[in-house]
Amino acid sequence: MKAFADVGETLRGAVHRVYSAAARQPASQQTFPMGRSFAESIGYPPDLLACLPPVSIDAFTGVSNVSFFADIPIGAIVLDLGCGAGLDSLIAAGRVGSAGKVIGVDFSEAMLARAHQAAAEFGIDNVEFHHTDAEDLPVASNAIDIAIANGIFNLNPDREAIFRELERVLRRNGVVYAAELILRKPLPIKVRSNPGNWFS
Repeated sequence: MKAFADVGETLRGAVHRVYSAAARQPASQQTFPMGRSFAESIGYPPDLLACLPPVSIDAFTGVSNVSFFADIPIGAIVLDLGCGAGLDSLIAAGRVGSAGKVIGVDFSEAMLARAHQAAAEFGIDNVEFHHTDAEDLPVASNAIDIAIANGIFNLNPDREAIFRELERVLRRNGVVYAAELILRKPLPIKVRSNPGNWFS
């Protein structure tokens, strides 16, 4: 168990370091896809992206256009788990309208700096961002109607804790829309335990 915990902490540190560096210098070469062209390639409409602040798009990284395909009604309270630079949060905020609210959380200060800047540039006040871990949400119990997560589960070793938190904060009949990469077969432990293999 201790070995697994050590690997988990190593992975967490590596994820924080890599994604924070990507937020600070999104134009530099990364081992994973990101930015506007990548967002378009996974289904974000170009005309929608054209209306949003580039600061949130340039550092975007995810696995799907979850904020676009999720059923997000007007007036909903939405949690964006692992919000990064805020692209999905801004899209969700537009969909819920002034009667709704979006709460974005992320553990990278560098990504959140972009999210805050994007919200200010976009001129909306129904979105808020918090620096926290997905396993320890600053949200009251039974407060969330919709939760969205765009590719965070593979990069967090403590998934059970995340699911417990989601269960706690979701209202009765609340819905989670999660997009993630799925393996067709298990990887050898040697591959899974090397954090360097998680970003290619």
